Parts: sequence; structure tokens; C-alpha cells
Amino acid sequence: MASESRRPPVVGLLALQGDFAEHAVALAAHGLPTREVRRSADLAGLGGLVLPGGESTTMLRLLDVEGLWGPLGAALRSGMPVFATCAGLILLAQRVESPAQRSYGLLPVTVVRNGYGRQYHSGTFALESAVLPRGTSGTFIRAPRITHVGPGCEVLARRGSDPVLVRAGPVLGACFHPELQERHPVVAMFAADVCAHGSAQPAEAG
Repeated sequence: MASESRRPPVVGLLALQGDFAEHAVALAAHGLPTREVRRSADLAGLGGLVLPGGESTTMLRLLDVEGLWGPLGAALRSGMPVFATCAGLILLAQRVESPAQRSYGLLPVTVVRNGYGRQYHSGTFALESAVLPRGTSGTFIRAPRITHVGPGCEVLARRGSDPVLVRAGPVLGACFHPELQERHPVVAMFAADVCAHGSAQPAEAG
């Protein structure tokens, strides 16, 4: 049926651990349906992909246990919009420090795990950005710190002098948790990416 092609793209949420449920709520506010990704079959037919905050070492272990490391990597490199927050950003960074750990290397950045300190250093802080509305803030929870940005990576927002929101092609990465703030403009940015990518795809036959 022709109506099938007008359905909004489905966004996959890596749901092995972390705050994927909060991402589902945030994306629903922008009219985007979501699917929890726990097996390779869950990656089929997605229009976007979210790697949520949580504990990156636990996520790495579960990716191996579930046989998802390779299939997820292929999906991440497929050209669909990807949004990674906090631990998700660590999984995508080119280099991870303190301590070092493996990653997909899709974002040309170096990150330091828990680079802003432990839980009691967490909080909501003002962001400086030319692309986000004035007064936008970000919630940082045991957040990674970006210490180096390589070629091909655009800095979209900073906390003080630190890059905290970056983009490389279709991949958007945040050190903070926009999904925890109602109608956050960074979630809107990703939702717009997903819809634009979906509208550029050939319509389904039917």
C-alpha cells in the first residue's frame, strides 16, 4: 500500500543496558517510533540508531554475549543517522582513555571516561553553541570528556572550552543526556536527521 511509505522511520535503541527507555519517550515526542535492539534481527529496516548512556564496559561485554558486535558495527557504518550519548559516545570514539578500551572508532575524537568526575560532580550545565537556542543546557552524569577532536568532526556545542556535542557525517555524539530534558533541541536535531534520511530513501513498493 502507498500509505506504507509515509510511515515515520523506526529508530533502533540499543537496549542491552542503560537509559534506552528515556530515549524512546524523547523520540516519541517527535513522532518517531522506536524498536529495542537486543539481537541482530532487530537491526533490520531501521531509519536511525541510538546508543544510549549507561556503562560502556557492560555494553561491550553484552555486545559480545549477544553476538551483536559485528552486526551493530555494520549498521552503524551503513549511513543511517546515529545518535550516541554518554556511554554511547565512548563506544563510537576513535580513542578511549582512562582506561583504554575498544570502540567502533566512527567519531574522530579522543574521550576520557568519567572525565568530569564521579556522580557528585554531575549536574546540569549551560551549553555554548551557534546552532542550539540560547539558554540550552545539558545534563552530565559521570560524563566522558572529549580531549581531542580530529579532522572531519564538527563541534556543535561546548561546556566552557570543552567540546560536548560533535558531529561526523551522519553520526551525532553528546557527552550529556538530552533525552532527560523535555523537548531538548538536540533530540529534535537527531529526529530531523532521521526524517530527512527517511524521505531521501526510495518509497516502498506496494
